[in-house]
Amino acid sequence: SNNMATNITWHSSHLTRADREGLLNQRGVTLWFTGLSGAGKSTLCCALENELFANKKSTYILDGDNIRHGLCSDLGFGPGDRQENIRRIG
Repeated sequence: SNNMATNITWHSSHLTRADREGLLNQRGVTLWFTGLSGAGKSTLCCALENELFANKKSTYILDGDNIRHGLCSDLGFGPGDRQENIRRIG
């Protein structure tokens, strides 16, 4: 059976990507670092964030370990849980 909600409406923003990029004077970009646990992804991200901040760029790190403390705290590290973790983050 289809349990999708029918009482929801999409609300578009009146702001465009160009509006937001103009306000910050920078382009919006997403960098997704992948690799094995302990490979240094978080360390590299923090170093990159510091460098970008030093160059007056706005940044935000969404770290996988931090996600697992909240949104995905009920998941393990088996194949199915890893897939669900990525689905939730996406």
